[in-house]
Amino acid sequence: MKYLVTGGAGYIGSIVATMLLEAGHEVVVLDDCSTGASERVPAGATLVQKRVQDVGDVLDSSFDGILHFGGLIAAGESMAKPEIYWEANTAATFELLTAMREANVRTLVFSSTAAVYGNPTEVPIREDAAKAPTSTYGASKLASDMAISSEVTAHDLAAVSLRYFNVVGAYQDKSGIWHGENHEPETHIIPIAFDAASGKRDSFALFGEDYPTKDGTCVRDYIHVADLADAHLLALGAAQAGEHKIYNLGNGNGFTNKEVVETVKRVTGTDFPVAIEGRRAGDPAELVASSEKAKAELGWKPTRDSLDRMVADAWEYYQHAHA
Repeated sequence: MKYLVTGGAGYIGSIVATMLLEAGHEVVVLDDCSTGASERVPAGATLVQKRVQDVGDVLDSSFDGILHFGGLIAAGESMAKPEIYWEANTAATFELLTAMREANVRTLVFSSTAAVYGNPTEVPIREDAAKAPTSTYGASKLASDMAISSEVTAHDLAAVSLRYFNVVGAYQDKSGIWHGENHEPETHIIPIAFDAASGKRDSFALFGEDYPTKDGTCVRDYIHVADLADAHLLALGAAQAGEHKIYNLGNGNGFTNKEVVETVKRVTGTDFPVAIEGRRAGDPAELVASSEKAKAELGWKPTRDSLDRMVADAWEYYQHAHA
């Protein structure tokens, strides 16, 4: 098959592109490299350095489907700069759907997010839980999901939205190359903690310890990036014309921020100062997935579900990337 991967120069997109190539597919990556990096595009994939909004310049009927990762991901930034999130996430998805319709490309796997749920009333979170995002990031992704549903109903698109919880870890491909997380600037807890562990930061900032959780810090469900990538390949096979399937992807286990920091200290064999700061706008207290639907319908099961394993793989990549 031939697939277009938007955002394939980023963390998750590049790993999914790598796995698609290893499965024998042809891969074209569309990425303007504003947040990703061209060197992260796997060997064997073709890079087209354009915005998602320009996908119509690339897409034609030779493609069997699209995996759409392109967009912005920082919830905190989205509250300060909402306009760039509506443009990069929602407006870009509108353009993508239009281009797909015009090129008669009818299969889409969309990178959605647990942020669409906001502060859940029940945990673990099922796909039918109320949608009440607390950040513009979550709202922009929910709007994209709704646009995809409309396209499915009106134009018989085959679509699967995968709502990620916290993605961590790294992937070693068949040639031995490690692929992992390396944003600039970095916004995710584990690579930031690695910076503190390696002395690149004076301390690690922990935002809020007055949440209604067991130690006062936010609780999150972490999923290994390779398990997440496996779900994308399964989703391609599960997509059906006229259906918009939606799945939560997580391990079903929650870890507090303090537990994550202690795991990083243990895996790296270092100690580092932790500075307690105030809450960040838009951070829900607890996000833990129910992934039973994905397991039942996709035949998906996370196999790298130990937090120590996830952190250890991420640390392996971090050391290679910063050698």
